[in-house]
Amino acid sequence: MNFDLTEERQMLQDSLRRFLKDRYTTSVRNRILESDSGMSAEIWAELAELGVIGALFSEDHGGFGGKGFDLSVVFEELGRAGVVEPFLDTAVLCGRLIAELGDNTQIALIEDIIGGELQLAFAHGEPGSRYDLNQVTTTATESEGIVALNGRKAVVVNAEAADLLIVSARESGAVNDEGGISLFLVPAGTKGVTIQGYPLLAGGRAAEVMLENVSLPATARLGASGKSFAAIETAVAASNVALCAETLGAMETATRLTREYLMTRKQFGRPIGTFQALAHRMSDLLIEMEQARSAVINAAGHLESNRRIREHHVSAAKNLMGRAGRLVAEDSIQMHGGIAMTQEYELAHIAKRIVMSDHRFGDTDHHLERFIAIAAA
Repeated sequence: MNFDLTEERQMLQDSLRRFLKDRYTTSVRNRILESDSGMSAEIWAELAELGVIGALFSEDHGGFGGKGFDLSVVFEELGRAGVVEPFLDTAVLCGRLIAELGDNTQIALIEDIIGGELQLAFAHGEPGSRYDLNQVTTTATESEGIVALNGRKAVVVNAEAADLLIVSARESGAVNDEGGISLFLVPAGTKGVTIQGYPLLAGGRAAEVMLENVSLPATARLGASGKSFAAIETAVAASNVALCAETLGAMETATRLTREYLMTRKQFGRPIGTFQALAHRMSDLLIEMEQARSAVINAAGHLESNRRIREHHVSAAKNLMGRAGRLVAEDSIQMHGGIAMTQEYELAHIAKRIVMSDHRFGDTDHHLERFIAIAAA
């Protein structure tokens, strides 16, 4: 099989890599991390103008990509540079939910997303749900065309900056049923919505979102009542592919920095990278990198397959990326020594991104169990 990029994807990769190399330095990122917003509106707008967000949507929705390999190309470069702006949350997670479930008025929002003019956040996870997408206790009660939302959402990434929240709520069924879950578009500042924000260890910001008698018109619902689970699972699968690609890019940066350090730092008059013990450890990292790249290619290539095949390959990739990523992050830090822990050095941020990526959308243990369950079904 030929895994070479198409001409269009190669051009996108090259232009994105050049832009981030010039504009997204370690000092720039540190200033962004220290800001109240946790992101750069200027860089967001520039990347939108470059066409990065458009590459994440299909032509039917005004973009020019949207396939698994489009996601992997974009997010590998974002991960390589350690970009903290919420492309995954606004464009992949929320954008795909709107594209899948929205009516004509709601789908029109995608144009603003692609243009970089609209920020979104997906308020789905709850304090007791962990990684189970079907575990929803937030309630939605409709009466005379008005829906009342009540509940609490946890670790809602980009909630503070979002113009719209996509909130999941249960309209019927038990708390762990797949059926009965609906999605609602909630504008920022809606009465009854309380947001308590905080910085994330790996960059960006998230928030706890409290919903107390939040009143919305029934037209704020995305799709049919109680029929949103399949779309949520599909959007999370795409997000997992993007996250795996982002982790791969970060791993590439970590191994590059480590290799450069080993060939620069000298001991006993020679580069420490020539010592057999360190050379073997570096070889192990490069082997893990090849396995990780194969896993990302495999997941991206099956993103448009049927549910069982898609989820099988996504869980396999997520499990492998979690294990390989931790090894790369830990060994890179150990071979660097103390300098790897300083915020002014690139690896400090990159290593945190790699490790923390395992804890979003399901960690290694969760996806191993899920992989086995899907295989046995």
